[in-house]
Amino acid sequence: MQVTFDNQNWWRQAVTYQIYPRSFADANNDGTGDVRGMIQKLPHLKDLGVDAVWVSPWYPSPLWDGGYDVADYCDINPDFGTLADADEFVATAHELGLRVLIDLVPNHCSIDHPLFQKALAAAPGSPERDMFIFRDGIGEDGNQPPTNWGALFGGSMWEGTTNPDGTPGQYYLHMFAPEQPDWNWENEAVRAEIDRVLRFWFDRGVDGFRVDVADSLVKAPDFQDTPIDPLTGMGSWQKVPGSPLWDQPALAEIQRRWRALAESYAGTELGARIFVSEAYLPLDRLVEYVRSDRLNTSFNFEFLQSEWAADSMRIVIDESIRAHDSVGAPTTWVLENHDVLRATTRYGKSLSGRHFGTMDEDEDGHWQEHMQDLPTDVELGRRRARAGAALMLALPGGAYVYQGQELGLEEVEDLPDELRQDPTWIRSNHTVKGRDGCRVPIPWSGTEAPFGFGTDAEPWLPQPAGWADLTAEAQESDPASTLNLFRTLLRLRHELEALGDGTMTWDESGEQVLSFTREPGFRCVVNFGAEPVALEGEVLLSTDELVDGKLPTDTAAWLRA
Repeated sequence: MQVTFDNQNWWRQAVTYQIYPRSFADANNDGTGDVRGMIQKLPHLKDLGVDAVWVSPWYPSPLWDGGYDVADYCDINPDFGTLADADEFVATAHELGLRVLIDLVPNHCSIDHPLFQKALAAAPGSPERDMFIFRDGIGEDGNQPPTNWGALFGGSMWEGTTNPDGTPGQYYLHMFAPEQPDWNWENEAVRAEIDRVLRFWFDRGVDGFRVDVADSLVKAPDFQDTPIDPLTGMGSWQKVPGSPLWDQPALAEIQRRWRALAESYAGTELGARIFVSEAYLPLDRLVEYVRSDRLNTSFNFEFLQSEWAADSMRIVIDESIRAHDSVGAPTTWVLENHDVLRATTRYGKSLSGRHFGTMDEDEDGHWQEHMQDLPTDVELGRRRARAGAALMLALPGGAYVYQGQELGLEEVEDLPDELRQDPTWIRSNHTVKGRDGCRVPIPWSGTEAPFGFGTDAEPWLPQPAGWADLTAEAQESDPASTLNLFRTLLRLRHELEALGDGTMTWDESGEQVLSFTREPGFRCVVNFGAEPVALEGEVLLSTDELVDGKLPTDTAAWLRA
C-alpha cells in the first residue's frame, strides 16, 4: 500500500516515539528485542497518538556500545532481523500514518567495519588509513598517545596499534570506546560514503535521521592538548569554547550537504525528509545547526537538564524559544532518551541544594554521575514526570517520547553489577553506573518477567518485579494511569488548534506556578509549589486529581481558557 504524506512541515510539531530495538519487543523469544516485535507493537504507537517513530541503531554491530558501534550502515543486525523486516516495518508504519526516523552514527563506526579493518592492515599514510584519524605516538619510543585527550567513556581517546614486527604502531582516535574508531571527515571519501548511506535508506522510504553526536565529526587540525579534568586526570573532552573536539566550523558545510541531499527527495510521495540533531550545546550555538539550510531540528537538552522548579523551567523555555525563533526553527522538547536517567527517577531525587540545570551551569559535564547515588522517591518522581510531560506537550514545537516513558517507568538503579554492559561502567573501573538502567526491556503484559516483552526467555537485562503494575496491559483499564494520561494528552494535542507549532504567552501567576496561554483558547498551568492553586476555565485534564477544584503540588492542568 502506497501512502502519500502531503505535509512538508510535519516535523515542526511532530511528537516522535523513540524505540531502542534491543529492549522494545521480542518476537522470536530469544531475550532480545527485534524488528518483528517492533512491527507487532506499532498499533500501540498508533493508539498512543504519536506522529512518528525514531529507531535507535538497528545495524549489524558487535554491541560494544549498544549498537552505536556500526559494522555495516546498510543492513540489519541479524539478532534484530533482516532488511526485509525493516522494509515491512517502514511500510507498516506508513500505513498507520507514522513517519520513520532512524539513527545516523557519522562520528565513528565499529572496529569490525570492513573499511576500518582495511585501514588497520594498510600502511601509515595510505588512503585506507586516511579514512580514519591515525597519528604517530610521541615520546622517545613513540609509545605515548598523540594528545592527552580523555575519552567520553573513560581512558585515553587514543588506542595504540602494533606493527607486524612487534614495535608500537600508530594510534587511532576514538572519542568514545576503543571499539568505535572516529571517521576522518576531512576526507572526501568519508563524506561520499555517508552520502551513500543516506540515499540507501531514503530510497527505502525512511523519512529522516537522528544524527548521533552531531556536534563532533570534525576535529581541529592542530590537535592541541586540553586542560586536565580533575575527575579523570586526563585532558578534558568538555564542550568549552575553543575545544578542538566539538562544534568546529566545517560542520556547517557537511550539514548543508546533507540538507541538500534530503531536499532532493522532497518531491516524492513521502515529502520532506529531515535530520534531527543530537548536540549538547548552549542554545546560541545549538540553533546555528537548525538554520534553514542546515539540519531541521535539534533536541533541547537544556529542557531535559532543567531542575524541577518554576524559575529554572521558565528560564529554559524563554531562552529556548527566543533562540530558535531567531533562526526560524521550532524547538524540539525532550525529557527522556536512551542516554539519560528516566524522568521519574531524575525528578524523584533530592538535589540537596545542588543545581543540575542548564548547559552553562553544568560546568564539569558529569551531572548524571553526581546524581547516581542520591536516593530516589519514585512516587514523587512519577508525579512530577507526569506533570512534566503535560508541560512539554503543551509547548510550541515538536517533542520526543522515549519507550516506557508513557508507562511512567523509573530507572532501574539496582541492576546486578555483573550484568551491566555500558562501556562507561567498564571503562570507569565500575564507578559510573552508565546507561543500562534506562535501557531495561519494557513491560507489556502479565504479572511476572518477562512481562510480555517475549514469551518466556530471560530478557538481556532483568526487569523489576514491581513493574507488574506498570505494564501496558495493567494500565489499559485504569483511566488515571500514565498510559491513558499520555493518550489523552496526545489526542488533545491533535484536536486543539492551539497546540503544536506556534507561539505562547505567559500569564500572571505566583512564583511557584507556570501558566501560559496559547491561542485560540488554551491554557497550561503547572504547580511547582506546596499550596494548591485555583484554576480559571474548563479543565480538559489534570495529571493528578484536583483538591477541592484546585491544582495540587507537582501537578499540571490543561484548560480551555
